[in-house]
Amino acid sequence: MSGASPLVFLFDVDNTLLDNDRVHDDLDRHIAQVFGPEAAKRYWEIYQDLRDKLGYADYLGAIQQFRLECGDEPRAQDLAAFLLDYPFAERLYPGALEAIRHLSQFGPCVVLSDGDVVLQPRKIDVSGIADAVEGRVLIYVHKERMLDDVTRRCPADHYVMVEDKLRVLDGMKRQWREALTTVFVRQGHYADDPVALAEYPPAQIALNGVGELCTLSRDDFLPESRKPTAATATE
Repeated sequence: MSGASPLVFLFDVDNTLLDNDRVHDDLDRHIAQVFGPEAAKRYWEIYQDLRDKLGYADYLGAIQQFRLECGDEPRAQDLAAFLLDYPFAERLYPGALEAIRHLSQFGPCVVLSDGDVVLQPRKIDVSGIADAVEGRVLIYVHKERMLDDVTRRCPADHYVMVEDKLRVLDGMKRQWREALTTVFVRQGHYADDPVALAEYPPAQIALNGVGELCTLSRDDFLPESRKPTAATATE
């Protein structure tokens, strides 16, 4: 972008635009069918260990480690193919792309995601999300730690973050303060997490689904100090 936009909308992907819990369940069933339930349990242990170490989900990295343990390399390679060929467009939440198109009337929309450098970009591409945001895709290891880079690449007077995790919204709000409006979409396994709901403050806007963004206007995302008054609205 050249110059600062008045308003930029930032979208998380997993369980915000795309139902990643269903992807997880489909992969779990596939591993259990190919290798058995105990092997599937072992895969998810590897996955969680790797996630704790890296700070983001690395499904393919977990498959690589699983491959070394399982003693059946050809079938383990099939797991990677299952993910790379997965129909991610079928896992978009209802109204996800429509929400991006709606908000694009008010300012540029940008994907701001965590993830690996292979599966996460593919997921965003084949689902149609990359096209919807006109190729504006930022993927980091820890996006909350990269906000200076976000502002450099996507300068704006005000930002809106659409996200399914209150922890991330709170971390970004602490850094950007009044320059950010937080939007919590109650989807996926974090939606009703009692620990997160008790630990973090509520978002400024809470929605039951990402499609509800289509019901909001530009002014709904602005801080009170920037909303037009009745006098200016009639001029």
